[in-house]
Parts: sequence; C-alpha cells; structure tokens
Amino acid sequence: MANSEDRRFLAKAETLIEALPYFQRYAGRTFVVKYGGHAMGDEGAARDFAEDIVLLKAVGINPVVVHGGGPQIGAMLKKLGVESRFVDGLRVTDRQTAEIAEMVLSGAINKQLVGWIANAGGTAIGISGKDGNLVTATRIERKTRDPDSNIEKAVDLGFVGEPTRIDTTIIDTVSAAGMIPVIAPIGSGDDGETYNINADTMAGAVAAALGAARLFLLTDVAGVLDAEGELITDLTPSAIAALSERGTISGGMIPKLETCVAAVESGCDAAVVLDGRVSHAMLLEFFTSRGAGTLIRAD
Repeated sequence: MANSEDRRFLAKAETLIEALPYFQRYAGRTFVVKYGGHAMGDEGAARDFAEDIVLLKAVGINPVVVHGGGPQIGAMLKKLGVESRFVDGLRVTDRQTAEIAEMVLSGAINKQLVGWIANAGGTAIGISGKDGNLVTATRIERKTRDPDSNIEKAVDLGFVGEPTRIDTTIIDTVSAAGMIPVIAPIGSGDDGETYNINADTMAGAVAAALGAARLFLLTDVAGVLDAEGELITDLTPSAIAALSERGTISGGMIPKLETCVAAVESGCDAAVVLDGRVSHAMLLEFFTSRGAGTLIRAD
C-alpha cells in the first residue's frame, strides 16, 4: 500500500500526464498575459506568476507579458503632490503625469517583473511599446454628457493613447532568442509624443497582432459572473452583448470584455478573464480539464 509521500508524487505525475496534450498542442504558440498593478503588491502571488511564466517557456510556449501599474503610478503622483483625475476609468494625463507614468511603468515596475522572472529561472527582457516601434498610438478621444443640460462635450484626457499599429518584430526576435518579453504599456505617436496606454487594451492589441493562442487578463475577480453570482465559464461576443444589454455585465468588466472581443475577432484564438490572486490560476485554466475563469471565443 502506497504511503502518503508516494500518493503525493503519484498525484503530481497524474497532473503532468493530464497537462501533456496541452503542452503538445500549443508548443511554439504564443500566450499574451496581462499582469495587473494590484496583483504586483503580493510577493507570494508575484513569485507564483513568475514561476508560471517560466514554466510556459520551458514547455515550448512563448509567453509575452504586458503589465499595468495604475496603483503604483497613483502612489508616485501622490508622493510628488500631483492630483489624479479619472474619466471613465482612464487617468487624465498631462505632460508631467505622462513623464511620471513612463518612469514608473518602464522603470521600476518593468524591471521588478524582469527580476522576478530571473529569480524563477527564466530570462526576460524589459521593454516598452516605444522600443523597436512596437506600438504606435494615437490620442484617445472621449465624450461625456452633462446630466443637467444633456449636452455632449469632448473631454481632453491628455497623453492617453490607444494602439493603432503593432510591429511585432522586437517580440518575435526576443522570443526566438529564448527570452521572455515584458512590456510596459507606453507607446509613441506619429506626432512624436509619448502616450500612456491602458494595459488591458495594449495586451489585447498585441495578442491580436501576434495571432496568440491565448490572451490572459489577470484580474481581482473569479471571472465573469451571472445574475446569481455564479461563474460563467464560456462566452462568445454575441453572448457578451446580450448579458451587457440585460445589465448582468457592468462596471470595470465591460472594458475588459470589449478588449477580449476585439482580440478574438482580430486574430487571437481565445481570451480568458481569471482571478490573478489565485495561486497558479493561469496554469489551472489552461493545463487542466477543470479550468478556471471565463473563456471567450469568437462566435
């Protein structure tokens, strides 16, 4: 009769066997992973995340990390006495704020992530969307409606951009060299300006341009929930539209799902919204039959 140690090793072996078909199916494919600012504050979660990324590379998958950093930017702005203002979840970014955002994103956060991956046994290269002409951005235009007059007005968000062109050459080069690209969501405009880009949006655009097998959006919720609060495991763009119309999907989940829909309709095989606070959630989603989070595929 097997002892407890034998049973533990047997369970590990069974997990590896369960994962084998997934390793084989996606060898040589690309996973784009958006890693959020809040999750970075937990050292244990950060170590798990770095280990997951290194494991993906070790089994022949090419991970590409796009990271956020909103809380860290907010903390630095507060420290410097710069007030933050938001419109529809986007930080109004004047030139001073843009410079601080680039410093935090391309500097401290980016290199911290590179260090975590190195500590887990991987080799990562930290870049931003400005490197190698990776991301060309244009200024975002937003409008808001005055609740009293019902008059629609344009809102100037400053140096907040959205990707308009993606040149994957630098990502392809880094991945082919056996390294892991870690990308800060900063891009250059044709006007020569530097733009701060929402990390979800940037990850979705990169996933579409790479024809990625998966786009993972790591969040602080289990995934998309139905009206009863239960996890929805599979969605399509048409199902998302119906849920939005009924008000089942609301708040910050709406732009995340818009990013997923845009990605899967533009070249990415599938996108997943899942809880980045759960240990190894990404591996559970992809390499086991149980899965985790909400998977979005095109209709």
